[in-house]
Amino acid sequence: MLGLLTIACSLCGCTLMQEVRPWQKELLAQPDMALTPDPLQSAHHEHVYFSREAGTGGHAVGAGGCGCN
Repeated sequence: MLGLLTIACSLCGCTLMQEVRPWQKELLAQPDMALTPDPLQSAHHEHVYFSREAGTGGHAVGAGGCGCN
């Protein structure tokens, strides 16, 4: 019975969520909120890390650590 009450209360909480308005999306679209603010710099750092560590790291490149990939 307690489990059913818990499920019912949690489902009622899901209906209270509101959608994000367009003027609220402006705050989320700022460059500071991006996962990688500068994609070119991020790609460069990943390449240098890959070359330095001599491992693929899941970046779909099968070369050695010499940087000649």
